[in-house]
Amino acid sequence: MFCIDKGVFLLIFLWFYPFLSDAQEEKHFLHYKFTALSKADTFPEFSAVGVCDDRRIKHFSDEERVWILTEDDWTEPPPDPPDSRDWFIHQIRTLTNCTNSQCSELHVLQRIIGCELEKLPDGTVNLTVFDEYGFDGEDFISFNSDAMKWIDKNPKAKETKEKWDHQTGRNQFIKDFLKNCTDWISTFMNTKMSSPDVHVSVRKSPDDDSKLVLTCLATGFYPRDVQMNIRLNKTKLEDQTSSGIRANDDETFQMRISVKIDRNLKGSYDCLLIHSSLTEPASVKWDGNCADCETESENHTLILLVLALILVVALALSLALALVVCFWWICIMKSSKGKIRRY
Repeated sequence: MFCIDKGVFLLIFLWFYPFLSDAQEEKHFLHYKFTALSKADTFPEFSAVGVCDDRRIKHFSDEERVWILTEDDWTEPPPDPPDSRDWFIHQIRTLTNCTNSQCSELHVLQRIIGCELEKLPDGTVNLTVFDEYGFDGEDFISFNSDAMKWIDKNPKAKETKEKWDHQTGRNQFIKDFLKNCTDWISTFMNTKMSSPDVHVSVRKSPDDDSKLVLTCLATGFYPRDVQMNIRLNKTKLEDQTSSGIRANDDETFQMRISVKIDRNLKGSYDCLLIHSSLTEPASVKWDGNCADCETESENHTLILLVLALILVVALALSLALALVVCFWWICIMKSSKGKIRRY
């Protein structure tokens, strides 16, 4: 484990300070992943990618033999990671005793180097840094940056450990790279951070006329970690359902939570959201409107109006029919009286 000096600890503390009192968990990471093959066929002989949280920030172009910055609006990206393509190719050929790319068997050398920050619900912040290698799917060797020594995790790695332990300049560069990892995460978060857009809506419950379904949707936020709760009079409601955190097309995230409420129970309903882009938790209240319920009421009103219109038309037709019958009866009576007088 890498020891945190005062400057790095202050950076981490100030970064998380606004949320140390909130019970939530946050994770952030910066990883560089490398893969070297003993023989090139369907896949390239060497590939590498850098990922910060859920975004690819860099990748190595095997054709151009350079690192390409994917997040081009990142003003202070980390430098190219330690060790070049040629260094990896040399290492795998040394391990496999191959002098060129025409090895008879396929072997794989993998590496992951980076750091991870984790804030636990009790406010504790953990920092982990690592530089680890795997060979043919098994743990091979890892770097202890405190002791500036390599740890062999496989009998095949003993010779490699002895050689790499004496490469003090390279090992110091790796230690500095890992030490600066937290600064790069912080810079990336400040560049890419996006506040959530929160909406609260209500619809009638499909299976219970006495209930409503209150939904809170937060979208467009970055980084990924978020905490959301629906409350009644500032008290968290039980039995909330969640969609989980989902990715948007623009590399931001969204999350939806819902809960059934009594349609006759009055009170102040709101959605409380905690996110690192906010200086304080955000509260969005339900305005009391229910679009689905209003539609149902409008339908009932329309039905009543139609029935009333039908009734009026029926009465009008009945009155008209009565007048016709009355007129016809009067005419018959007059005709009958005329015939009686002639006799």
